[in-house]
Amino acid sequence: MRLTRFTDLALRVLMRLAVAQADLPTTRDVAATMEVPYTHTAKVVARLQHLGLVEARRGRGGGLTLTAAGRAASVGGVVRELEGAGDVVDCDGTTPCPLRGACVLRGALRQAQEAFFAALDPLTVNDLVAAPTGPLLLGIAGGPPGRTETL
Repeated sequence: MRLTRFTDLALRVLMRLAVAQADLPTTRDVAATMEVPYTHTAKVVARLQHLGLVEARRGRGGGLTLTAAGRAASVGGVVRELEGAGDVVDCDGTTPCPLRGACVLRGALRQAQEAFFAALDPLTVNDLVAAPTGPLLLGIAGGPPGRTETL
């Protein structure tokens, strides 16, 4: 399986917000830290807000925070939500595969996809920022190394 760039960035945004300090990062801050375009990050943040994983506050003292649901979110659930439940290959597309009626590969790929998600299901966003990742991410984000703080 290969994740889309959107899902990859969404997971990295969640991880970055999981180690946020007292000063809440803005979407621009997160984009700069992750070295990705602001427009892409803004789309990801909007989707994560829609899912109830991230909260955004405008104005002075505003910024992004990870919600309690975001901290406890299953990585497998987030990936499923963002990637969709579609097949790994499109056997019924514009030019349907002539083997689709008797193909074993389609079922095997579906099984492999479910195993991929199942491996991610037990992990939460908080698990992703446990040591050594959290302190490293905090250092990249400009905070004091070795210290993570939950919101």
